Amino acid sequence: MKIEKTSLPGVLSITPRVFEDNRGYFFENHHESHYKIAGICHKFVQDNISRSSKGVLRGMHYQLKNPQAKLLTVLRGSIFDVALDVRANSPTFGKWYGKVLSDENHSQLYIPEGFAHGFYVLSDIVDIYYKCSSFYNPKDEFGIIWNDPSIGIEWPLLDLNPILSQKDSNNCLLSSINREFLPSGSF
Repeated sequence: MKIEKTSLPGVLSITPRVFEDNRGYFFENHHESHYKIAGICHKFVQDNISRSSKGVLRGMHYQLKNPQAKLLTVLRGSIFDVALDVRANSPTFGKWYGKVLSDENHSQLYIPEGFAHGFYVLSDIVDIYYKCSSFYNPKDEFGIIWNDPSIGIEWPLLDLNPILSQKDSNNCLLSSINREFLPSGSF
């Protein structure tokens, strides 16, 4: 397994060791002791599977009182996956990191607590598997608008009008969120 630091402290790019032959492939999607060596010490309490179509953009979401660390893997298709630092006192506040995750590159992205998360679907269909360190709580969820000009996420859009949920269409600019609704985090 190859674990690489990214431009955002705590966000990790992970490439598992893949054993491939003419029958297919095998890799360990999660091995607790390997992740602990890299500093990922969460007890993951919820596993999710998400399916989306080409052009769908989900995000940028975070939970305040029940922050979630996430470990994402694409099972089918490809996405551009983004982590955004929303920790109010962080030296990298408002900075983002993005990476293509696919069923071909087998890459994973670890996003720690205190970061907003979102993705854009590049393939016809995508199935995403992700582990979360705390339970989803819709009453504790906040969102940053995907195209906030002060953040400048460089989405590889296939169409200038991505498919959004009503909720994501109504997300706020990062600058308009009161600091009491942003995580403080540790650095």
